[in-house]
Amino acid sequence: MARIKKTDIKRFLIFFISTLIYALCQMLFSIILMKEDLWRNFHIQLSAHYVVIFTMCIADYGLLLFLNKHLPYSKNILYRVVADIAGITLICLGLLWMFNYIIYNVLLIPEEGLPPFSVKFAFAMAANIPILLVFELIYYFQSEQKAIANSEIAKRKVLLFQHETLRSQINPHFLFNSLNVLSSLIYVNPDNANKFTKALSKTYRYVLSLTQQPVVSVAEELDALDSYIFLMRMRFENSFTFTVDKLADHENSRIIPLTLQLLIENAFKHNIATEAYVLNIKITIDSEYITVENNFQPSIDAEKGGIGLKYIAEQYKVHAQEMLIEHTQQQFIVKIPYIQP
Repeated sequence: MARIKKTDIKRFLIFFISTLIYALCQMLFSIILMKEDLWRNFHIQLSAHYVVIFTMCIADYGLLLFLNKHLPYSKNILYRVVADIAGITLICLGLLWMFNYIIYNVLLIPEEGLPPFSVKFAFAMAANIPILLVFELIYYFQSEQKAIANSEIAKRKVLLFQHETLRSQINPHFLFNSLNVLSSLIYVNPDNANKFTKALSKTYRYVLSLTQQPVVSVAEELDALDSYIFLMRMRFENSFTFTVDKLADHENSRIIPLTLQLLIENAFKHNIATEAYVLNIKITIDSEYITVENNFQPSIDAEKGGIGLKYIAEQYKVHAQEMLIEHTQQQFIVKIPYIQP
């Protein structure tokens, strides 16, 4: 709490000193142009200019927050610049009307000797534009720093994702099952044993190749998935079915690496897969999502640990995307969004 208070005090002092110096500069500028005496009512003039500058800062900051929410630069730069100009124009007109009302109607100061409205408006615009530019620059640099920080966080999460995925693939249980299938195939069907070895090698090679790839194409993911499905067929034989239904051409679209494989692995871990209770897995590729669904027949001895749906969902949140899960008594459905470039 003490650290937060010190930061707030520091920011307040910086704001106060900056606005005071800027108000002083504006006062000197107006005095030079109007050819007035510098020391005549110095404290009154400085106080009046500071109130104007302070009010402009508050109004400009509110304008900045409003435009950042409703019309950010990412939408349309030209519209944002036009909105900035329109905003500060309205702010200046509003402030002039308010201060004129206070000066002439409340304080009852005569208009004689005071500059006309057009001159005041020109001074107000000249004073207000730099304020908004400073706020815009501060916001821009803060956004850049935040983007860099988020990028580093995303990179760390991707590396952690790859590490956890690799650990999931090389855990003793997975290796034991794979080697057990391979040893039986060597004597029964050497040809399939050779294919199994190549598929296992391709699966690991794909995992290791993802070090520099935060996203992959759907085509790459499906190609790598073929090897994994082959391994599962050798292990489970006729205990499951697997189909891919391509309703839209999105093979060049991007997704998180190993998403499909991990979701299918999750289906095997948590469901019964026997010839009597066949596990039906289906992947559907449409214009909005890749849908992975399976019939729900939970296993009592379901494996624990691994990546899990929650961790996969977090990877998509890094890219501002949301994974959808639908769970009924008959079906378990996961919808994967495409990563936008």
